[in-house]
Amino acid sequence: MHTVVNVQQAEAWNGWEGAAWADNAPRYDAMMDGFTEPLLELAAIGGDDDVLDIGCGTGQLTLLAARLATRARAVGVDISEPMLARARADAADQGIANVRFDQADAEVHPFDQGGFDIVISRGGVMFFSDAVAAFANIARALRPGGRMVFIVPQPGRPGSEYAQATAALAPLMRRPSPAAQGMGSLSDPDRIHQVLGAAGLTEVRVRPVEAPMDYGRDAADAADFILGQAPVRFNLQDVDEAATTRARQELQAALTAYETPDGVRIRGSVWLVSAIRP
Repeated sequence: MHTVVNVQQAEAWNGWEGAAWADNAPRYDAMMDGFTEPLLELAAIGGDDDVLDIGCGTGQLTLLAARLATRARAVGVDISEPMLARARADAADQGIANVRFDQADAEVHPFDQGGFDIVISRGGVMFFSDAVAAFANIARALRPGGRMVFIVPQPGRPGSEYAQATAALAPLMRRPSPAAQGMGSLSDPDRIHQVLGAAGLTEVRVRPVEAPMDYGRDAADAADFILGQAPVRFNLQDVDEAATTRARQELQAALTAYETPDGVRIRGSVWLVSAIRP
């Protein structure tokens, strides 16, 4: 890996949090799957488009992009080696040859200037220490006229389905886990416009997208999944067993309201963002 400026994030995502995500990649992919189709539809990847996926994680989106870019290539970059190891293994298992995964800090990585037609990201662009510098660096990887498409979370709302479903955990969630720090840095559309404009990108558009998020087979399975997520584990590590047991019981009971024949589905909200390198 080349120079790293996001040292805190590198340590977090190469530690237990990155390993935990990699070990549960299918669960996280299923949770985010409802946002993948609108992202790819807006990206409109063609057979000759070289694609760069920023913060690719375990690579599901990169592999989908590679299947669309049939006569070109898809490159996924991430700071987490445990997640990239999973991505490379999945690429080999699926026999996808026009894909590569690089460990890199995208804020400062020396990408080939103008080497890509499209940049995509499914939630991997909000952890930079200097967002303007990062997007300017990524924009240089785009050819003139190339487009960038990504999603970032909307701010949490007290009345949202997720807030209602996980209300039992709210008093215990005192601070973000190391890897979750910065997750809300692009949750304000005005901030998105400001950052991308300062990075030299144009035609910035931000629109809301809602989709059901898959949390598990049933309430018990979904409770286990949520309690196993790194931010929750981090905050529960010093909570006494009785309080943890009580929170789990209340969480599972609340999740029954979101059980469907297809599993536990809770609506989530993101911003779908597009921009052009002039």
